[in-house]
Amino acid sequence: MDAYVHYREVRRTECPMAQKLRADAQDNRDRIRTAARQLFADHGTNAGMREIARRAGVGPATLYRRFPTRQALIDDVFSDELATCRTIVEHGQENPDPWQGLRFVITEPIIRNAGEHALVDAIATTSDRTGAVAEHRRQLVAMLQDLTQQAKSQQKVRADVTTDDVILALVAARGLSAIDPDRRGIAARRLAALMLDALQPKL
Repeated sequence: MDAYVHYREVRRTECPMAQKLRADAQDNRDRIRTAARQLFADHGTNAGMREIARRAGVGPATLYRRFPTRQALIDDVFSDELATCRTIVEHGQENPDPWQGLRFVITEPIIRNAGEHALVDAIATTSDRTGAVAEHRRQLVAMLQDLTQQAKSQQKVRADVTTDDVILALVAARGLSAIDPDRRGIAARRLAALMLDALQPKL
């Protein structure tokens, strides 16, 4: 039998097991990411790796095989959400009216967070570590600060408002997870309206 044909036959014979192993590995990875995202949101990025493994239902060795370092896990958990956050903030910055841009930057994540809980966690979760996520978050906060300052300069935002207040408005969206899923969309819009009203100067 030709060597290549023999190789193909072996690969075809092994394929079901290989597929099962790949499926198991992906399942472990997904459970680790889900557990880490929840613990990071609840306790910050210093949450213990062993606790993450326990919450995910895997052994520490499995966790470290997928994510050799804590920073690798942090970067993986929040990378997609931070990219989405950046797109939202950049869109807000493109608006010629800073207040309307800030309105979008606050409203969009709150509404999306009704179905994508990790979106707000990505920007709200702090870390004193280095890495792609930490740097990405610093850039987002700087962009938010610039947009907030522009809106304040036009007196569309209260003079005492800081970037931390804007982030606080986003963090409030975490509470939407306690609401019945059928009502979250309406609740998210109401929450966004209340947060925006709180940021505006009172006459």
